[in-house]
Amino acid sequence: MPRANRRRRDDRGLSLDRAIGGLVRTEHYAGRPFSVRRVGPRRDGDVRDYRCPGCQQAVSSAIAHVVAWPEDGWGGMGGLEDRRHWHESCWRARDRRPPPGSYR
Repeated sequence: MPRANRRRRDDRGLSLDRAIGGLVRTEHYAGRPFSVRRVGPRRDGDVRDYRCPGCQQAVSSAIAHVVAWPEDGWGGMGGLEDRRHWHESCWRARDRRPPPGSYR
């Protein structure tokens, strides 16, 4: 009978996005540098909802999304309160379709 405690194969394969997903990179938006980090889905059951500034819809922490904050902060401080959780597609389309009430 086979052993039950063997490691399962990871069928997802190699992915550069998964490998560097947690790293902070700099991107520009509205003429300012932003620190951007990909966040993977939470699997521990502590699911939170955030408001995406790109579409004004809920972003669940149970799905992969992007966290972005201005490097110099809104008031020049750059603290934790400046972080915003975006859908990945909204962050990619931020310059093409800025919604009313967002960062612009």
